[in-house]
Amino acid sequence: MPEDPQLVKLKHLGRYVVVRRAITLACVCTSALLQTYVIQAFVNPANLLSGGFTGVALLLERVAHLMGASLPVSIGVLLLNIPVALFCWRSISKRFVLFSMVQVGLLSAFLKIFSFQPILGETFLNVIFGGVLNGIAIAIALKSGASTAGTDFIALYVSNKTGKTIWPYVFAGNCCILAIFGSIFGWEHAAYSIVFQFISTKAIDGFYHRYNRSTLLITTKKPQEVARAYTDTLHHGASIIDATGAFSGEPVGIIHTVLSTYEMGDAIRLIRFVDPRAVVNVLKTDDFVGNFHRAGIDEPLPTEVENGESPDSILELIARKQHDDHAGQ
Repeated sequence: MPEDPQLVKLKHLGRYVVVRRAITLACVCTSALLQTYVIQAFVNPANLLSGGFTGVALLLERVAHLMGASLPVSIGVLLLNIPVALFCWRSISKRFVLFSMVQVGLLSAFLKIFSFQPILGETFLNVIFGGVLNGIAIAIALKSGASTAGTDFIALYVSNKTGKTIWPYVFAGNCCILAIFGSIFGWEHAAYSIVFQFISTKAIDGFYHRYNRSTLLITTKKPQEVARAYTDTLHHGASIIDATGAFSGEPVGIIHTVLSTYEMGDAIRLIRFVDPRAVVNVLKTDDFVGNFHRAGIDEPLPTEVENGESPDSILELIARKQHDDHAGQ
């Protein structure tokens, strides 16, 4: 089935720097606005504590209020995130850190500008819907090439170094903050906040798959061509196993490779182009040990893009093959 021309056009537009930056900025604004809504309409009415540095800022605000002082969440969020941003400035990506801090700055501004009213009176409903929306807000920023800063910086820094997700450890750290919250303000709200964090973390895991791994077993009669196209385009290693088709009795190759889940669509599209009769088996990979090519964490598309349309390696391969076919006729 041919691809929708409008979808192809949108993909080509995504190769322009200005379009990519505009998309990231729009997603960052959406993420900050949604987080503001969650804090004002779900977290505060239910006396919950959100996760990350935003949760720490909320905790500091409430402790300051008990002491007769004032430390607005909008100020606390900025004060907590700036040192971490400076630490990650060289370690991750300047563009990634910059857009993440834009998200934090917008969140701080939106908390002052907007005043969203609660829509649910039941605490448990606030926990469920607030947790899901909070996770979606974080995932929107991550998928666009930014983050909500704070613990996201730390999680992505470690994940980029190790190739493994540490969201469960982030959840554990949030639980420690909630233990402090519970000892001061009561354990019932702390327990609700832990459920809120668990739901939020699962929502992030459900929408953001960059550090998930998958194994491909590709059965093809063109193993050399498929493997060459795959390694040249996606830069992952692969192994070719000689085999025999049980039904046809003809020789085939089985290509074994591991790649990131977010690359899966491009990989299958490429394989099926080189050999339309190839059989691709996708397996979930729980762990992976060894060298692994990792793209930059700050871009939803390839990092190196010129101020114009950047060549699409898959489209280049298709065009080259078509040219060779015409030349051979």
